[in-house]
Amino acid sequence: MGEGDLHNPFSTVFKRRKREKNQRGDEVMSELEDKIVVPADKKEITKKVKVDLEVDTSVKDMGPNPYAKLIHMARAVDAWRIFPRLFLTVYIILLYKCVIWYMNLSAPTMEQSGLISIVVGAGAAWFGLYTGTSKSKK
Repeated sequence: MGEGDLHNPFSTVFKRRKREKNQRGDEVMSELEDKIVVPADKKEITKKVKVDLEVDTSVKDMGPNPYAKLIHMARAVDAWRIFPRLFLTVYIILLYKCVIWYMNLSAPTMEQSGLISIVVGAGAAWFGLYTGTSKSKK
């Protein structure tokens, strides 16, 4: 609650701001206080407020976009699909090294077989994501 009245514990002071002009003619914001008394049987209060909003819709020429080169580079990286191809290359190297390691084991255990199974299964997921996504045409 806000600052309440000593005699009525259900009263609340709400502060709002109003735009006024001072002696020099400049617009200033001043605070107004509204005191609302809420009866004990009501749990919540509502108040309708009218809001004035000024929106500047004029077009401003701010010159060339300073981020144009960065945006162009981001579009090029997206078009060339550098990161998916890099991830697949790293995965192929990882798969190759894991398979060579596994084939050199004399008696592989269940844990080692599980590791190879996970690495090969992850490859199917990687390939599915790579082929399932493509550059969207605008």
